[in-house]
Amino acid sequence: MTMHNKLSFFLWLLTMPLMAQTYVLDTIQDKYPFVNWKANTIKMAENSPAFKKLYCKLDTIAKGGQEKLHVFHIGGSHIQADIYSNRLRSYLQTMSPTAKGQRGFIYPFSIAKTNNPGNYRVEYDGQWSGYRCSVRKDSVAWGLSGVTAVFKDSIANIKIKVNGNNYHKKMYDFNRIRIFYDNWTSDYEISFKQDSLVSKVNENKKAHFIEFALHKSVEEIEFCVRKIENIENAEFLMMGIELMNDNNGIEYTSIGVNGGSFSYYDRCRYFEDQLLLYKPDLFIVSVGTNDAYHPDFNPEEYKKYYTELIQLIQKANPDCAVLLTVPNDSYYKKKIPNPRTRVAQKIIYEVAKEQQMAVWDFYEIMGGFNSSQNWYKNKLMPSDRIHFTVMGYRIKADLLLQALAHSWESELQLQPNSILNQIINE
Repeated sequence: MTMHNKLSFFLWLLTMPLMAQTYVLDTIQDKYPFVNWKANTIKMAENSPAFKKLYCKLDTIAKGGQEKLHVFHIGGSHIQADIYSNRLRSYLQTMSPTAKGQRGFIYPFSIAKTNNPGNYRVEYDGQWSGYRCSVRKDSVAWGLSGVTAVFKDSIANIKIKVNGNNYHKKMYDFNRIRIFYDNWTSDYEISFKQDSLVSKVNENKKAHFIEFALHKSVEEIEFCVRKIENIENAEFLMMGIELMNDNNGIEYTSIGVNGGSFSYYDRCRYFEDQLLLYKPDLFIVSVGTNDAYHPDFNPEEYKKYYTELIQLIQKANPDCAVLLTVPNDSYYKKKIPNPRTRVAQKIIYEVAKEQQMAVWDFYEIMGGFNSSQNWYKNKLMPSDRIHFTVMGYRIKADLLLQALAHSWESELQLQPNSILNQIINE
């Protein structure tokens, strides 16, 4: 899929009317018999002490208890679009009155000239250039997001609206904002349209961010990036934004870049420094579609990168539950089904067993090799047979929710469907 067509597809998705957060699996199984519904389980979670701790913490929140729980979800274009990941976020954050955590880390993709999720808004002026870690010719400093927008002129304004086209109106607010940028230079300064809103400023040179505490909670904010003086070759590198508050509950951070793969994320110089700011409780890894896409796919390298990411996650939190998701079946250049996904599937099971982590095998659930053709014929995938339509993403999100809920119920010996019913009926 060309970059132009991929961007057009995601922009089309974002203009679609927002569908209500209605659980779909109970009404569609007969319509799509090619889906392997029985395979929709979280495999090997029962052998992972980390998953037992995760489910206990989730259960406390589901019962109205006060806990903080942080979910990370990393992937490629499926996650940058934040369609199915946002559906999961919304399910989890509305399952009880105490479940809604802060919005957390986002990227203002619009300024990098790529598709921005519809659930938050970005407005800006000035001339920005976008660079993604997944574009071989691009070379710049990247952080956790894998995307950096570069500004070289005198002044630019950026407005962030935390509540966009979402399942629930006014879902979030924030009273602190972190801006991740190249603070190893002092060529630019950041100021706010309402300077009186800022109560305190802290800076972190190692993780490259500046944090502003605010006098009150807001749903949108506008700030200015201004060159301090006429310095030749000065530039400002935007690496991400974090919208924070003091809420307990579940925070769901999605990290995705179009074309993302392990080797490309490995190019992000400040990925580790910024990840180590957090203590993830659940880390969902959905990296592999792009790794296994090309004929020169290297299984040994894929396993090495996968293992290294898990080790980094455990450095951030040794008790973090890591869910390895098998990529969807897909086509290579719209012509032939990709046989290399089966190789990636085998490696993922090996890594999960070695690291005592769990697997959600979406490849098997879809129907296995060449199943994307059936999904395409039934309008659940577009013609590229890599991505999904809005309905396809709804099904994918609901499948993962169902699998997690059933694993949680089983591990804690709860009534079957009790957790799932609570979540989908809130």
